[in-house]
Amino acid sequence: MTGKSPKAGAEKVKETLERKIAEAEGKAAENMDLAKRIQADFDNYKKRTHRDNEEFRRFATESLISEMLGITDDLERALSHADKDSDLAIGVSGIRNNLMKIFGSRGLTEIPTDGKFDPSIHEALCAEPGDTDGIITEVFMKGYKIGDRVIRYAKVKVTKKQTEEGEQKCQES
Repeated sequence: MTGKSPKAGAEKVKETLERKIAEAEGKAAENMDLAKRIQADFDNYKKRTHRDNEEFRRFATESLISEMLGITDDLERALSHADKDSDLAIGVSGIRNNLMKIFGSRGLTEIPTDGKFDPSIHEALCAEPGDTDGIITEVFMKGYKIGDRVIRYAKVKVTKKQTEEGEQKCQES
């Protein structure tokens, strides 16, 4: 006999198995951690891709609407020179209203121009004498925004308290 008892051999086998189990559990924990990280990376990738696609769609929509606002301006100018009761004016008005409904469904809203001048949404093209500064007196071109983002500033005339230098004149544009 080699002098080892069967009990000592069993202990050695038990220690070896426990060590292998601990190594396997450690490897399993590493693999689980890696899987969770990969899943989180993939979830972040999906969110980022979705956000990028939404941003692209919104930019494309804003760009198209911005370009088409010129058409609505042209329709308004045509209506201002037409007989309001004519079939042509009624048809053009209907087309303009339908366009504005479509734009509205995409989040377009007209910038208010009644009241005080706000440089974050209005562009003052000229000023005229007045009792107080910054009251909008005339609208040259309507402004629009989608959500909080201005896509076209309202072009307006504002009041300016008269100084000793004299009356303010409109800028030619």
